[in-house]
Amino acid sequence: MDDVFETHCGAVRGFRAADDVVAVLGIPYAAPPFGARRFREPFPAEPWQGVRDGTEFGPVAPQSAELPGAPVWSPGDEDVLTVNVWTPAAGGDRLPVFVWLHGGAYTFGSSAQPDFDGTALARAGLVVVTLNYRLGFEGFGHIPGAPDNRGLLDQVAALRWIRENIAAFGGDPGNVTLAGQSSGAASVACLMVMDGARGLFRRAVAHSPASVFHTPDIAASTTREIAAAAGCPATLAGLAALPPEALVAAADQVVEAYRSDPGSGSRHYDPSLFAPVLGGDTLPADPLAALAAGAGREVDLLVCHTTEEYWLLDAVGSCAKLTTGARLARFAADFGLPEELLTGYRAALPHAPLPDVYLSVFGDLLFSEFASRLAETHAGAGGRAYLSRFDRRREAADGMAVRAWHCADIPFAWGNHEDPRLSFLIGGAPTPADRELAGRMVRAWAGFAATGDPGWAPVLSTSGDSTRIWRPEDQPPDPLPTPPRALWTDVAMPVLRP
Repeated sequence: MDDVFETHCGAVRGFRAADDVVAVLGIPYAAPPFGARRFREPFPAEPWQGVRDGTEFGPVAPQSAELPGAPVWSPGDEDVLTVNVWTPAAGGDRLPVFVWLHGGAYTFGSSAQPDFDGTALARAGLVVVTLNYRLGFEGFGHIPGAPDNRGLLDQVAALRWIRENIAAFGGDPGNVTLAGQSSGAASVACLMVMDGARGLFRRAVAHSPASVFHTPDIAASTTREIAAAAGCPATLAGLAALPPEALVAAADQVVEAYRSDPGSGSRHYDPSLFAPVLGGDTLPADPLAALAAGAGREVDLLVCHTTEEYWLLDAVGSCAKLTTGARLARFAADFGLPEELLTGYRAALPHAPLPDVYLSVFGDLLFSEFASRLAETHAGAGGRAYLSRFDRRREAADGMAVRAWHCADIPFAWGNHEDPRLSFLIGGAPTPADRELAGRMVRAWAGFAATGDPGWAPVLSTSGDSTRIWRPEDQPPDPLPTPPRALWTDVAMPVLRP
């Protein structure tokens, strides 16, 4: 296969990511969303002359995060709406397409993270696409006179680019699987029920989808806080007059204010400011309600969550520490959780220290319970859904316990478990059993993208518990008890933070 590909906007040259895989990076799928296009829906990319170089990732969206192994945003970087493609070097015709939405609390992250190198999945027979989209206030800030959920609209624009261009890379535009993790997985759930995305993908994969969505009132309150921190009116004109870096800095100030004030409500515990805004033209209803009504029934869904989601957030210092029963009770009250739920968790985890009870509840609240409900709701409305749980644990060389925590499943599902930049997630160099686990997960993703069957029974089948548990073959099962899901029966989802 020639490493030059023709898109509707012009030719682009890739490079050999491996002997058998070609990568093409940084291809614009929409115009830079700044200047007159700032805070608006995405606009078509401008054509170019000659052959565009596709050997480097495009700029990341405005953010203050500096993630290991990934580029950082620099003020002035504007061409942030780009896709990256990995395709088998031997060529192909109408190969399944696997599209990835990165996570990061709708605030940080990019397609250039080492977790998301598509080489192994391309070797498994897929055409892999990753993309950047607007984050933080640029992508999810609620502004009177501007469309909500601009980050979701960017994702839809990327899917349209794929529909129009992916055949040039050997992909089948009629067999697209949309996948993501954390906020990227919740974005997948949103796109499953959005009219604007209908027909643009056939299957969906959601790893650890985040349960938080905002009403317009909540989103408007956040805008007022950020505008006050930035010293500008909370209006389209006032906010547009500030450069992106000023709004990034203002949002960081608001986050720190919540983080330092235990009396500031639910945002104190993990102060994420942004989420999809419900109720407008883009996303009229939350995904669970829309799925229950049959929206997206034609899309096959594969859901995965980890056993110990929130331990990662604790390990990297992004969530509040709780060490007393009074603080735990305050946490439950701030999130509107019933007292019986805490009592049930403490009974189910009788030997766990109180901080572990808190992390268990928090992880299930924001990720695990929502993941299970997505799959069950979709299946109950007539869709086809599969559910799995990642449960790999090990002890690192320094004696630190590496848990089945948020993000730990991604290097295995992508086949990037050998990358030393990801050793913190997996606890060092992989073992032979880890490699076997990664092989199983890659095959499951590839099989699901190709045929809709990951290799186990769907939810609501007649074969009993249909949840696939991912763990190495040499790891004993269930080293820790898991609180019963019945404790969540009367707890509403999604969580709408005040």
